[in-house]
Amino acid sequence: MRLSRNPIALVAVTAAALAMSVIPASAHDPDTPEGKAAAQAYENDRIPTERVPAVRGSAVSCQNGMADRYPCRNVDLQSTLPLSSIGGGQGNDIWGWTDPATNREYALLGRTNGTAFVDVTDPVNPRYLGNLPSNGGTSSWRDVKVHRNHAFVVADAIRGHGMQVFDLTRLRGVSSPQTFRVDAQYSRFGPAHNIVINEESGYAYAVGSNTCSGGPHMINIADPKNPVGAGCVSRDGYTHDAQCVDYHGPDRDYQGREICLNSNEDTLTIVDVTDKDAPRQIARRAYSGVAYSHQGWFTEDQRYYVHDDELDESRSWDGRTKTYMFDLTDLDNPRPHGTYTAPVVSIDHNQYIKGDHSYQANYQSGLRILDVSRVAEGRLSEVGYFDVHPRSNEARFNGAWSVYPYFASGNVIINSIEQGLFVVRPRI
Repeated sequence: MRLSRNPIALVAVTAAALAMSVIPASAHDPDTPEGKAAAQAYENDRIPTERVPAVRGSAVSCQNGMADRYPCRNVDLQSTLPLSSIGGGQGNDIWGWTDPATNREYALLGRTNGTAFVDVTDPVNPRYLGNLPSNGGTSSWRDVKVHRNHAFVVADAIRGHGMQVFDLTRLRGVSSPQTFRVDAQYSRFGPAHNIVINEESGYAYAVGSNTCSGGPHMINIADPKNPVGAGCVSRDGYTHDAQCVDYHGPDRDYQGREICLNSNEDTLTIVDVTDKDAPRQIARRAYSGVAYSHQGWFTEDQRYYVHDDELDESRSWDGRTKTYMFDLTDLDNPRPHGTYTAPVVSIDHNQYIKGDHSYQANYQSGLRILDVSRVAEGRLSEVGYFDVHPRSNEARFNGAWSVYPYFASGNVIINSIEQGLFVVRPRI
């Protein structure tokens, strides 16, 4: 039974008690129909890794709706690297790192069997630098984030994986692919579905782990090579993904507090985690159309939250991608603020907001870029796309897993489950 449905008072769980809240190792929450359905649907749609040639050496402009073999709009193709050239397996999460000493840009690609590091500073000639092997087996679900020039990696469905810590400055000067070892290993949980980092506060949040009833497992990473457990957020049970920020939005009651926006399978759940010994749940809000509350991101003014649901498309009559908006002017009372329906059929997965745009990874329809400048009116509009799965657009779990849009160069990187790394450049 999920603890989130048990009307008990919030219990602060200290680092010493983390092991007392262990749940079975599984991708998504193994104790809910929603979690089981999401994991099973992903496995049912698995197809072999595609053997496609790399595209490199010169950029390919998006002209007449195509760049090479890929449908596009306002997004040029810089290069691709197939999975066979970056460590094999299949793709999942992706993040980026810019070396502050050299301004070189790197892609950090999760794969079923490890984490690949690729120098994308020259976007038409990306260089594979090596692999950090998975700790203890393969997993369809791997996640990586960055803080203070270190990568933090978790994987789901591997009982002993924990959190790997890798010093990214070791990539400097690498001239040929290497097999890397971790710099530190955090083992107070085994599997975890995602890792969330608030770079301002210096805390990481492992979510969907086998501790904390699946809720955020808080870790102090101010000293990256010496992570220290800080407590649990467990009142609402399993968290699939989250965004944690130092809050500077319009709600004066919470300005200066550390706030987590948690996608908790059937709700958006907001928690004040400033006091790690006593996190406080602020609000818990469902929405019309909920099937599997998956992931979302604040607008830059922290007034609105743009959210995706992983199962609503496959359960709707038309299968078109839906993006939900929330007005978070009052964090105690999040209000649904409208729904954007895309012109194509596809399941949404991850999205990140930069400026006035949300960069979405929408599985078979690839990278989709939405203008969020009119979110106050409850309106979003598509201004560009790059389809990494040209064979079809269906509400199935293939294609773009995630994207990273935060490089100063303006280039965007995409990790596709069956195809590998794409480096693209929007013209918006």
